[in-house]
Amino acid sequence: MISEYAKEVSGAERCSIFIYNPKIQMLWTRLADGIEKIMVHVDDGIVGSTVREGKPILVNNPYDDERFLHTIDNKTGFVTENIASIPIFDSKRHIIGVFQLLNKPEGFSSEDAKFMIFFAHYISGYLELAMLFDDGASLLNKGTE
Repeated sequence: MISEYAKEVSGAERCSIFIYNPKIQMLWTRLADGIEKIMVHVDDGIVGSTVREGKPILVNNPYDDERFLHTIDNKTGFVTENIASIPIFDSKRHIIGVFQLLNKPEGFSSEDAKFMIFFAHYISGYLELAMLFDDGASLLNKGTE
């Protein structure tokens, strides 16, 4: 639902919400249009750069950007034309994820980044609660094993 709304409002073709696991230094998403699951190390890709830098990254020519992971496009057959990548912070200002939009027809601007920062704030509470719930459920399951 979040992904669909973000695409509708921004005019982007795809949306992904990556969750960051600092223990293993990986980002993963199941909320990627047309893809079952993507996992990326924090040292790789524009999504990883977003976590390391802690600020929005707009790339309107990804194939010319050395950070871009061509392997994901190769694997999926999707052609990425432009990327807006925004960190998602929890209530303690730790990065818990990255919100990405792909392929806006006219490319991404600083105005798009402002909207996405607002949107990332909007979804951060939901993601933080979901992660806390997931951690709590894991602890409960360990107690019953």
